Amino acid sequence: MGGCMGINRNRSGGVDSSAENVSRPNSGSTRKNHPLCHETIRWKSDVPLTEGQLRSKRDEFWDTAPAFEGRKEIWDALRAAAVASESLDFQLAQAILDGANISVPNGFLTECYDELGTRYQVPVYCLSYPINIVKEDNGRESPAESLEAGEGGTEIVLKLRLSSNCQDVKLPVYTNDTIGTAKKKLQSQEGLEPSRQRWFFGGKLLGDKLHIDEAKVMPGYVIQVIVNPEQMSRIDS
Repeated sequence: MGGCMGINRNRSGGVDSSAENVSRPNSGSTRKNHPLCHETIRWKSDVPLTEGQLRSKRDEFWDTAPAFEGRKEIWDALRAAAVASESLDFQLAQAILDGANISVPNGFLTECYDELGTRYQVPVYCLSYPINIVKEDNGRESPAESLEAGEGGTEIVLKLRLSSNCQDVKLPVYTNDTIGTAKKKLQSQEGLEPSRQRWFFGGKLLGDKLHIDEAKVMPGYVIQVIVNPEQMSRIDS
């Protein structure tokens, strides 16, 4: 992928987004933890990507990263922190890192360590949009919008907490609805495009094809909805 344009931090200069995601440091080495920087990494992709292609690339990385090395719970925490920081909720991202005892010596998630000294590297494309992102054709539906609404099932009311305003909203859905369908209903109610929504429950990302009843959301429990900023706000002309 492309190089980072917004920061110049690593051991020799520049951000390393290679496939080597985890490594063991030399024993006895010490590192200072740095608070997570409240900055968006600016970078340019070598091959221009659409939003859909970028999301697929991210999903592929997060699905395969725990298989290489490192602990799955740390990878899960890094993924949640990456989503929170991209939506500019740095306080939540920092809380996730602190709760998992993850240190970030350079202040960016591109290089992290757990309490055992294991090194984790998150590629820059999982942290922010490239400045040369290709806008989707207006006539094409997003994957969430192309999902058909579920038929039948029992009507329930979900309690959602939006990261955009830290408020709770109630959303009527059917148990046979998919998460993608529920996102469209939230769009109708709150004006949030489905492509900007990321739903989490029990620390897990709820995929668009998952049905509401499969998510096993207990009555009274809250689904966290991370709302990404408008796409155009990430692109500097």
